Amino acid sequence: MATTDEEIASIEHPLLEPDFLERRLYQLKLAGTAANHHTLVCLPTGLGKTTVSLLVTARRLDEVGGKSLMLAPTKPLVQQHADFYREALRIPDEEIVVFTGDVSPEDRAEMWESATVVMATPQVIENDLVGSRISLSDVTHITFDECHRATGDYAYNYIAERYHADAERPLVTGMSASPGGDEEAILEVCENLGLDEVEVMTEEDADVDEFTHDTDVEWERIDLPDEVLEIRDALNEVIKERLEKLKELGVASSTQPDQSQKDLNRMRAELQELINNDQSEGFEGMSIHAEVMKLRQAVTLVETQSVEALRRYFERQRNQARSSGASKASQRMVSDPRVREAMRKAESFDEIHPKYSKARMLLAETLGLEGGERVIVFTESRDTAEALTDFLSESFDAKRFVGQGDREGSDGMTQNQQQEVLDEFRAGEFEVLVSTSVAEEGLDVPEVDLVLFYEPVPTAIRSIQRKGRTGRQSEGRVVVLMAEDTRDEAYFWISQRREKEMENELRELKGLAPEIAEELDDSQQSLTDFGGAGESGVKVDEDGSEADAVGDSSSGSEGVTASPGLQEFDEKNSETGSDEREGTDEIDEDVETHEPHAEGDAVAVVADQREMDANIARELSRREAYEVSLETLDVGDYVLSDRVVVERKSVADFVDSLVGGDRSVFEQVGAMARHYSRPIVIVEGEGLYEQRDVHPNAVRGALSSLAVDFGASVLRTDGEDDTTDLLAVIAGREQETADREVSVHGEKGAKTLSEQQEYVVSSIAEIGPVTARSLLEEFGTVEAVMIATEDELQEADGVGKVTAERIREVVGSDYAG
Repeated sequence: MATTDEEIASIEHPLLEPDFLERRLYQLKLAGTAANHHTLVCLPTGLGKTTVSLLVTARRLDEVGGKSLMLAPTKPLVQQHADFYREALRIPDEEIVVFTGDVSPEDRAEMWESATVVMATPQVIENDLVGSRISLSDVTHITFDECHRATGDYAYNYIAERYHADAERPLVTGMSASPGGDEEAILEVCENLGLDEVEVMTEEDADVDEFTHDTDVEWERIDLPDEVLEIRDALNEVIKERLEKLKELGVASSTQPDQSQKDLNRMRAELQELINNDQSEGFEGMSIHAEVMKLRQAVTLVETQSVEALRRYFERQRNQARSSGASKASQRMVSDPRVREAMRKAESFDEIHPKYSKARMLLAETLGLEGGERVIVFTESRDTAEALTDFLSESFDAKRFVGQGDREGSDGMTQNQQQEVLDEFRAGEFEVLVSTSVAEEGLDVPEVDLVLFYEPVPTAIRSIQRKGRTGRQSEGRVVVLMAEDTRDEAYFWISQRREKEMENELRELKGLAPEIAEELDDSQQSLTDFGGAGESGVKVDEDGSEADAVGDSSSGSEGVTASPGLQEFDEKNSETGSDEREGTDEIDEDVETHEPHAEGDAVAVVADQREMDANIARELSRREAYEVSLETLDVGDYVLSDRVVVERKSVADFVDSLVGGDRSVFEQVGAMARHYSRPIVIVEGEGLYEQRDVHPNAVRGALSSLAVDFGASVLRTDGEDDTTDLLAVIAGREQETADREVSVHGEKGAKTLSEQQEYVVSSIAEIGPVTARSLLEEFGTVEAVMIATEDELQEADGVGKVTAERIREVVGSDYAG
């Protein structure tokens, strides 16, 4: 549809830059509903979900005041949203701030106070809430971008719970192009975020159709060369043999190497049950299962990625098998003759992989013959992304786009590097972007002429995200490379089926908000009622009347005029800016900053922020009587008073620390004992005496040493919930009963000379700190211990013949390298 700039109508609002946003009816309809309800907004990728959130934010800030918070799962996406909001909103740039892990907690706490709009990754906000650094009391609009992630323990769920509980005037908008594969998944997202309306627009809607173009998927079948198939078949033979052993244990029903992930998960669960019942077959089977998973990954790489990706994987596995504490699965796999032969063949393979050749041909067609300008290539593997970038760079101007984490043999990209690459791609400074999944979700990459899937994506969510990168302004092309008779084909058809299922579910759910509300369980209903907020997020006074009502609750899905407030973006043409928002200052003054607990009443717990992998600090922060602070502790995991520090270890971590961890439990507890008078070690979980084939007496000896030699109390708990309750009781007893205050002190610091000497001797044959002290007391110096004979060593207390032999073997043997 040809339209001149003069003919394009724009959206006008006091807080929006004039002539910045094109007026699209479907966006106005969605914003009308979302401004009055906690709403799930479902809109195909590239059609402006962020604009919908922006419209709601502008209206809330103008009418209600307070702050707006927008959450997105990745740093590049957060930065992109911030850039868009700064361009679109008539709010000073310094009041639109970005919170990621790159900003220190202290700076975030200060920035929060003066910010009007905060863009953040969810983990950062979760940490700041758990650590009592920020309050959501005056946040009047929160947006969860890519909200389909709101499942399990993802940070979105905790933030939504706290928001509904703490905010004075809450309003939630969830945004996704693909909220779930079925009705149950969509309802779970609604429940976890406290959403009670679902607004869906599809490409078939008349209002949306004019802004979309065809993105039909083509697939190119690839024949793998015989050399590649030989590598795959050799690995599959090993998998069959390992599955035969699992079948003998009664957990595998088939030895076919193409077992479904569901079946593999079931096997693992059955093996875990055997372990829980103290059956040794469970440990043997779990090790075999781990090897099967490693081998399957190798097969996937050689089938669907490239031989180069397989070579890199094998190299990592070799290095892992050589490392201290290597698993038996890794060692067994790389030592198998058939695997070693597969490694040799992979090393000697020097042909161009057929997927590489096809990718180069498709890019040549698009960028050369057809005069295209931009192409995105997506791949599941970072190894492939890097190797493919090198290959394509021989013919095209190509750059990689990967995540931030460093891996063996591969450096990640910093946030600044990611942003720089995207800016250059938008500006047309290079023509091919080779990306892993980091660019799938929501990143505003410009329309491209071709999206190339290096392999099919087996989930509807990710496939939809990828296809959304093309076909925005003109007809685009999507091509999927499929290796013939491999997992590629299965993944492709799974993806097609799931996308169709999702599309059908969204159509069925469209406009069914009342039915959705009936399906939500009690926890959902209580979630939306937290803080006295009704369906529209309006604060209700004790007499039942609305306080500072923000408009009628009609959804606005029937048209612009059907929803009061849409005119705010349509007919209202005010020239006032953000500094002239009527009533904003008065409303801000009425909003009292929420403090979780009155000063002096709360039981304080200081948690090491690295403990956020567990749910303990999160759970304690939910309890009214407790206030959690997050710090990077030098000593211990939790500080409960000026004398009590707690080191928490799972049973697996505890045993690992006894057999050569980076920092043994004795060192950790020694540091605790130097700085706190009541060190506590919590060993969490079951099966303490069945870990890693360590003899039970060795574990008992370690427990005894902690108690006798270091003066630590060793406590056992069943799991995280039990640990949480125990910490709560200890902290309450210390602070309420004993009237003690929390005080963080102590540093790891440099070891004293004696401690260093003990450390050196205790590392010999892993004899431990008690025997090390005995030897040093007997011989006086480390040097004397090292040159002592077996007979002389046995004169020290606690050193028998076996220990003496081990010491002499370690000290006197030639280094093999």
